[in-house]
Amino acid sequence: MMLADARLPVGGHVHSAGLEPAFAAGMPSARVRDYLLGRAATVSLVEAGTAVAARHAASSVPADELLLLVEAAWAARTPSRALREISRALGRGYSRLANKLWPTHPAIRACVDSSTPLSRPVILGSIAAAAGIDAESLARLVIYDDAQTVAAALLKLDPIDPATPAGWVLEACASVDELIPLVAAVTSPDAIPAAGAPQNEEWAEAHSLTTQRLFRA
Repeated sequence: MMLADARLPVGGHVHSAGLEPAFAAGMPSARVRDYLLGRAATVSLVEAGTAVAARHAASSVPADELLLLVEAAWAARTPSRALREISRALGRGYSRLANKLWPTHPAIRACVDSSTPLSRPVILGSIAAAAGIDAESLARLVIYDDAQTVAAALLKLDPIDPATPAGWVLEACASVDELIPLVAAVTSPDAIPAAGAPQNEEWAEAHSLTTQRLFRA
């Protein structure tokens, strides 16, 4: 669960999971609950499926080639260049941490030595392989982490009673819990969910062009 803790020094504090761009586009804070539910059913499932597929690939040989296939599948499901860039930046932070904790594990070596930048969910999947995290726990971790990132950003952008977004996070996680076994069964990059969030992509692209912002995305 430390992997989903905002105190982990991997740069997650620079990411609002799209909330700041949404606010900049005019979304009111009263809609954050709906925003969380929407992300849980779209973006979060793609990220969770990618992490699970990466976990499977990282446990195989040759891991490096298979991880690149997972990365390509994730990129195809993430049309926004801005979102791909921030995910890969976060991936570098996780990769540095993993290299400190499991420097000799083949999955971590494949990530560290990769000539292609790898996204956050691909690195997380590799860490899960190294740390012995099962697929269902990994899927739940990714979905929770995304929702909690939004909640943490909300308290900086439009502070409210912290108990309120905490309840929304639990609700968002519960809303897709019945899909966890399906996501956890993903072994092929082709089986990664492909639910899109075009508005989220558009907001992220617009946000990447601004010069005054608290979060990168």
